[in-house]
Order: sequence, then C-alpha cells, then structure tokens
Amino acid sequence: MNNRLYGQLIFELSKPGRKGYSLPANTFEHHELSPEMQRATDAALPECDELTVVRHYTNHSANNFGVNNGFYPLGSCTMKYNPVIDEETAALPAFTNLHPQQPESTCQGALEVYYRLQQSLAAIAGMEAFTLNPFAGAHGELTGLMVIRDYHLERGDQKRVKVIVPDSAHGTNPASAAVCGLEVVEVKSRADGCVDVDDLRALLDDSVAAMMMTNPNTLGLFERDIPEIAKLVHKCGGLMYYDGANLNPLLGVCRPGDMGFDVMHINLHKTFATPHGGGGPGSGPVGVRKGLEHLLPSPRVTFDGEHYHLVRDKEAISVGAFLGNFGVIVRAYTYILSLGRENLRMVGPLATLNANYIKESLKDLYELPIDGLCKHEFVFDGLKDKSTGVTTMDVAKRLLDYGYHAPTIYFPLLFHESLMIEPTESENLDTIDGFIDVMRRIAEEAATQPDLVKNAPHNTPIGRVDDVKAARQPILTYKKMKG
Repeated sequence: MNNRLYGQLIFELSKPGRKGYSLPANTFEHHELSPEMQRATDAALPECDELTVVRHYTNHSANNFGVNNGFYPLGSCTMKYNPVIDEETAALPAFTNLHPQQPESTCQGALEVYYRLQQSLAAIAGMEAFTLNPFAGAHGELTGLMVIRDYHLERGDQKRVKVIVPDSAHGTNPASAAVCGLEVVEVKSRADGCVDVDDLRALLDDSVAAMMMTNPNTLGLFERDIPEIAKLVHKCGGLMYYDGANLNPLLGVCRPGDMGFDVMHINLHKTFATPHGGGGPGSGPVGVRKGLEHLLPSPRVTFDGEHYHLVRDKEAISVGAFLGNFGVIVRAYTYILSLGRENLRMVGPLATLNANYIKESLKDLYELPIDGLCKHEFVFDGLKDKSTGVTTMDVAKRLLDYGYHAPTIYFPLLFHESLMIEPTESENLDTIDGFIDVMRRIAEEAATQPDLVKNAPHNTPIGRVDDVKAARQPILTYKKMKG
C-alpha cells in the first residue's frame, strides 16, 4: 500500500463516529518490475523485528561520545560546548520552515540575521566584508584562495601561481591551494615553533600569490613576526591569508585584519560554538579587506536602510547553492548575541589560561618540546620516560577507559609522538583538574604496569583495534551469520 493510501486509511479510521470504511479496489494491486530492475537473488538483509532494531540503535547511540557527555580536549579543533539557547533559536519554526527559493520579501528576518552576522564577523576579525556562503572551513579556504587568484588575474598578473605554507600548517592548507590550481611551497619553522623569516625571504618572488598562516599556529604558539612577514609578502606583491581555525584564543585580544591579513576564513563550528564533528554541519565564512569585496562569491545580502536584498552577480564566483548552512549561521549569531561584547572578550584569555594550566601541571611527566607560554592549545611529545615503550597512541586509548575523549595525536608532524591538547574556555576547574589527575595516573601506570596501558582500552564496547587494517580493509557489507 503506498503512503498516500495509507495516510488516507488512517485519516478515515480516526474520524469520530466512523461506521465503516472500504478500501479502494486497487489498494493492493501488484505491479511487476521490468526484468532489468529485478534482483536475481534475495538481498542479504538482516531479518529482525522493529523492536529489535529500535533497541539496537538506541543502545548503540549510548556509546557515542561528545562534549555533552564529557571532556573533549581535541587539539586544533576547538570542540567546545554548544549552548542550548543556540539550538532553541535555530529550531524556531520561523527559521526551519523557510524555503531557499521563496521571495526575499517573505524572509526579511532570515536575511537580517545573515546580514548582521556578516557585520559582526567583520568587526570581530577586522575585515571590511564577509560572505557566509562556504559550508566548511576547508571550503572557506578554497573560496579565499579563489578570491586571491581572481585578484591577481584581474590585475593581469597571471604568473602568480605559488602559495607559501608553513610546515606546521593544517593539512587543508596545501590541499586547498592544490585544488585551486596553485603550487604549494613549504616554509620551515624555527626551533621555537614559529615561521623562519630567513627561510621565507628566500622563497619570495613575483610568482608568489599568497602566504597562508594560522595564528596562533598549530603548536598553539603566537606568531610574533607577522608584521614583518606581512610586509615582506606584500612587498613582493602577494597577499596574506589567515586560516581562522585557531581564532578562538584571539577573541577580545587582537584581530587578523589589524595584523596585515588580506583574506581569511572563520570556522563558525569552532570559534562560535555550533555543532562540530562527524563531517559537519559546518560553516566557513570568508572575510576580505577593503578593496576586495567585489571578489566575494554571489549571492550576497545587502541592506538599503529599510529592506534586505539578495544581490546576484553573474561575474562573481559561486561556491554553493543559496546562502550557506543557515542553521549554523543562526546558531553562531545567537552565540555572539548571548555573550555580548564584554563576555566575548573573555573567550581568548580563558582558553589561554586553561591550556597553560594543563601544560604546566603535566610537563614534569610528559615531554614538552617547546616550553613557554602557549595560547589555546599545546603539544607534548609523548611521555618523558621513553623506556616504558608506552606510546602516544597507548595514552590516548587508556584515556577512553577513564571516560575522556582522546586529544589529537600524531599531529602536528613536527614531533614523533605528538599529543595535542586544547581544553577551550568552556571547561571548569573541576573538569580540568580531573583530566590532569587521570593523565598523571596514566603516566604512573606506564611506569609500573606498561602492559595495562599498551593493551587499553579495557572498559569500552570494542577493545584495541588495528587502525591501519581497518582503514585499508574496511568491512562495509552485512554478512548473514551462520547457525
């Protein structure tokens, strides 16, 4: 029975005082599929009742871990709490019932949210204008590089095909440049973890389109030489691109636009507390300095003082249908409004305080390759005592037994046993102290019971798996069990 007839039947059966109802004569009429549309054998599907399926997935969902379950110190990803008010606002029927093709006169409120967030991000980042069209951080990177490419082409400067990327950069930086058709050139870091300005000088010429930088960088260190770097890149005719993945610790402290960056993206799903992880949903707005606004993607939202308008430019680049991930946009704007100007200024300092507190509390047991003040995150090079044979992977797996999500491991690639921790500003002192206590306990276990750590986890539904084999030989099909 098709859905329409089923709905009609339920409607009729639910009528008050119903005396009887006759199904249409063709309700159960059978239509054969053409031979090429039919299977030769039955599909190997599991045969079980609905209740079993519901219980399976309900119990399975209880094994998921996120920031609502416990501490999630994933370095370089800023997995912080998503306030309930953000979810409630995004779920308002006035927003969820919108259609992207309805007339702009009927969705002025949504366009206003879009426009106001553009303005807010421009003020926070020190940029002239923003587009909210990109659907993720990496998508924002690609969009920003397309803007830079078009800037040079518009000037007739076709030889600028190189993008300089630090060796500590996120992997998406060189990937985005390559997808944009540009050549990636790596610049080295000094022993202190920051960009080697002398190495950079040797790479600069009239073929450089841009330099991509993350600040603080992937080691959680503030790049102190940015004014000099920006001056050098601009002098050779290139533009400065800011990877906004680590913008969190800069909120209320400084702005990328004031440092000399020309183009940037922001990960709304990191800095402005929207859902993050598992492939999305995300949003990667792109901002530009004055003089580059016309190169931003179409469509754009403008305001004439009375009404909001969707402006479409056939000559502008297009990076996706309609206006980005609107649900994330609503959440991010709600987050900014709920904090307000003064509380937004506290995000960066609190994130920095939490990270340094953990670092100083553990550096006697874990190898700290670059000591000194960090920002929102820092990187250990595994345990100090290497004689135990306990690796960073082992530490990460043992954390699962204690109810903590593992930090980022084996990234950045500058250290052999990288353990990257970012607590964010959202976590309280009790949670952070508990994490520190467990990390110290694991270090003690590594010294006294190394096999206990090497064979972790012990308390999870699935034990230690062969990660390499799982990645190379994944089992993706259902197989009916015998017996």
